[in-house]
Amino acid sequence: MDDKNNKPVLRFQEFNDSWAKTSLGSEIEISSASRVHKNEWKTSGVPFFRSSDVVAEFIGTNNNKAFISLELYEDLSSKSGKVEKNDILVTGGGSIGIPYLIKSNAPLYFKDADLLWLKNSDKINGYFLYSFFSTDSFKKYVKSITHIGTISHYTIEQARSTPIILPERAEQDKIGNFIHSLDNLINLHQKKYDKLVILKKAMLSKMFPKVGESVPEIRFQNFNVNWTEKSLGDLGNPYTGLSGKNKDDFGHGKGRYITYMNVFTHSVSNKNLTEPIEIDNNQNQVKFGDVFFTTSSEVSEEVGMSSVWMERSENVYLNSFCFGYRPLIDIDSYFLAYLFRSTTFRKKIIFLAQGISRYNISKTQVMKIDVSLPVLEEQQKIGIYFKNLDKLISLNKSELDNLKNIKKACLEKMFV
Repeated sequence: MDDKNNKPVLRFQEFNDSWAKTSLGSEIEISSASRVHKNEWKTSGVPFFRSSDVVAEFIGTNNNKAFISLELYEDLSSKSGKVEKNDILVTGGGSIGIPYLIKSNAPLYFKDADLLWLKNSDKINGYFLYSFFSTDSFKKYVKSITHIGTISHYTIEQARSTPIILPERAEQDKIGNFIHSLDNLINLHQKKYDKLVILKKAMLSKMFPKVGESVPEIRFQNFNVNWTEKSLGDLGNPYTGLSGKNKDDFGHGKGRYITYMNVFTHSVSNKNLTEPIEIDNNQNQVKFGDVFFTTSSEVSEEVGMSSVWMERSENVYLNSFCFGYRPLIDIDSYFLAYLFRSTTFRKKIIFLAQGISRYNISKTQVMKIDVSLPVLEEQQKIGIYFKNLDKLISLNKSELDNLKNIKKACLEKMFV
């Protein structure tokens, strides 16, 4: 950024003039709303926005909506005015400075203490102004008025004093439209990614038999033989992770160890996320096809997460917060990776979780869990299906992350 001339690093070719320093309060009116009491909230009617609704909209999650009656809306709006298209609501407490762009003139009201109302109408391009609240310049201003260790608020006066550097309206429109198009593209990719994640979750429930059943709800054609049920202890043996180590033993050496988070996060362990450690022949080395289970978590739903090792490397060990499991019979490794992440198996392992502040499982109890297995050919089909689905999910996640990085770079370089 050229501070002297107030010009952004990246801009459209037809613009060259310096941007003008000003403040939000000099450009638009900033206020709040009339008080709405909680007993006036309804389950339908005119949408009533709170700070939690704005944050949910911003990050793309769901929130339980609140409403007020049309009669109350008309009464309150007659006193404070009506929210209009291209106005901005901004969170003033909690996660401060999160914006919501009003996209139409449809009736909408909001909570007075939670949100600030920037009565922009069409004075500044709505999407340009909305994007401004994600820029480094705004975040630096918020940081400068935030006191560490105390509850912070973004007040009407602070909003009015917020510095902003504006280009001419034509350049605002260009930038606003560009960022808007980029956001639309991000949203499309986000929806595609979310659908794939939901599909995988559904298939993990339907492609493995439920408790008490011998076949899954969905299976590939030409397979009609019942699955056989056996305990994990009958199918393989457990072993411990690293033992007798202290913090000085880690971070150096020609050996590698598989971390807790590698197991927790990946159905198939990522060899590139292993850490260095000295070679120790007294420790259990992991082998191709071994399965790892986490033994502890702060919540029961996350205990016993599993991962399969699909490498043939030497001098690789398992961290001390997990235990290993080595099958004694021929089982498809990719099938195992998703069997242990299936809905049926996760319910069984969560049932074993014990604890108060932390939840733990023992390998002895895990070995008593019964699992259902199809013939090897069906195992391989299921393993390949989930392997390919994970690849597709990973590819879409990479594309989504790239678009988000592009937007982040644009916000850094297209604004002053």
